[in-house]
Amino acid sequence: MTAEVSGSGARTDGPTRRVGTWSEVIRQVPPRLLRLGALGGLLIALGGVGAGAVLRRDPLLTGTILNAVRYGHGRDLATAVVFVGVGLLVYSWVRLGRMVRAAQVDGRGVVLAAAAWTAPLLIGPSLYSRDVYSYLAQGAVALHGFDPYTSGASVLPLSLGGNVASLWQNTPSPYGPLFLLVAKCVVAITGDNVIVGAVLMRLAVFSGLAMLAWAMPGLVRHLGGRTSVALWLTVANPFVIAVGIGGAHNDILMVGLMAVGVLMVLDGKHVRGIAVIALATAVKATAVLVIPFLVWVWVARMSGPARQRFFQACAVGGITFAGVFALSTIIAGVDLGWVNVLQSQTPLLTWMSLPCAVAELLYYSVGRHVPGATYEGFLGFFRSVGVYVLAAVLVRQWWLARAGGVDAVRRAAIALLAASVLAPSVLPWYFTWVLALAAAFAWKDRWLAGAAGFSVWMVLVTLPDGTIVARWHYGSANPVVWWSYLAVTVLIGVWVGRSLLGRRSVWSLLGELRARSGEADQPKRLVEPAPRVVEQAPPVVRQVPTDVEDDDVTGEPDAAGTQRGSTGG
Repeated sequence: MTAEVSGSGARTDGPTRRVGTWSEVIRQVPPRLLRLGALGGLLIALGGVGAGAVLRRDPLLTGTILNAVRYGHGRDLATAVVFVGVGLLVYSWVRLGRMVRAAQVDGRGVVLAAAAWTAPLLIGPSLYSRDVYSYLAQGAVALHGFDPYTSGASVLPLSLGGNVASLWQNTPSPYGPLFLLVAKCVVAITGDNVIVGAVLMRLAVFSGLAMLAWAMPGLVRHLGGRTSVALWLTVANPFVIAVGIGGAHNDILMVGLMAVGVLMVLDGKHVRGIAVIALATAVKATAVLVIPFLVWVWVARMSGPARQRFFQACAVGGITFAGVFALSTIIAGVDLGWVNVLQSQTPLLTWMSLPCAVAELLYYSVGRHVPGATYEGFLGFFRSVGVYVLAAVLVRQWWLARAGGVDAVRRAAIALLAASVLAPSVLPWYFTWVLALAAAFAWKDRWLAGAAGFSVWMVLVTLPDGTIVARWHYGSANPVVWWSYLAVTVLIGVWVGRSLLGRRSVWSLLGELRARSGEADQPKRLVEPAPRVVEQAPPVVRQVPTDVEDDDVTGEPDAAGTQRGSTGG
């Protein structure tokens, strides 16, 4: 017996079918669902050859007829193939989610489906981002003896540096020493072969997804959710699969390590947990945000005066974190220059950053008509405001988490969400930070539907080549096209949420409204004959047929045994 989550999000004590062997796990998920999702992943990978974040210097396709899929109508066809694949993957995910909500599929069934859907993307081209080429270039910079925290990809030969986006050509690495070590090892194995290097880098990132899948049942045990729902929201999510794994983002590796570290702390292995989170921070700095909250979890389990417990946890935890981080830095052969890079790296502008969105909206609607106002001034001001607001949110959530326990982890998730919205630069895959922890809590139906719709929407607003849809200004582009597309993506997100809950689609509701309006056009022809039928009908009040079925009569029997209610006539 395991606890279930009702429609309101409350835990109940209903039974859940436990599965003993993998053959029984396989029988949980309909084969058609596995095949459709796997076909979707395969189509995304195939279409990505032409529509994805393709190599600018491709040793395989350049000079061949297949290179035509990257230009003109060939690229349009490849893009269509990607979207068909996304549609199949989303459909399969929603169907699986309905089975998960009905307790027909458990956690291992979800993992099986996720593995089948993710497999085609492991060896596919880079999708939704060119970051994997930057990872390889940064590893090559370190391998060739340059300092990756002061030198960009421009110091490399074209075979590696030439595929990095122009925005990052002269930008030093913002990533931690452990991830640079991983990238350095990959380049040492693959050399200048960017294709094999990208595949190996994706496999390294995929290990983070495997760690997340391993940690999720334990997190659910502590945080009160359902394992199948949590895994469905994370490892089987099209957003995580297509954008996270397809784009080979190191955020997935970071959240996998972070989830394992949080689980260890909740299990009472505080020192080991903080050590693992130090490794996650050595991949990407965001993971350090959860450390102060986990200190409260540790403090709540100690004995003695409150101040003494706090300083003891901070001292031991701080020494552990600093030791592990320093060791990874020494092994990687770098220094702490990435701290300065994090403070100065703000060239990327996206509307997903709330400060950037507010700055652009106000400037292009009001500010450009104000004498002396500049775009850079608006952007700098609101970015600074965003940093201060983020700091205030983090401090407040940390202080409110001082009771420790589950509430501390919940507030850590809120802190990660705030960081993914208020940071000066925000990209779609940043929302995997909060998802990795929030998925383990109990979800009410409306929030689960919202998360599902938002996940699919995030896939759709990020085009396969890495372009993020919707800007407040477009230059020579046609904004009508972009805003129309954005509206369609919102409708699809709404459809996903309603379909997950088994609600009627928006289209069926519109059809019903049209039908009712058609009936309202002819009220007399339908209503006038009714009085004549009533007048000619014989009295049947006292006649009770002896062959009436139970389902034809509503109500309950009275004291004399006679059925009370109405037959609906």
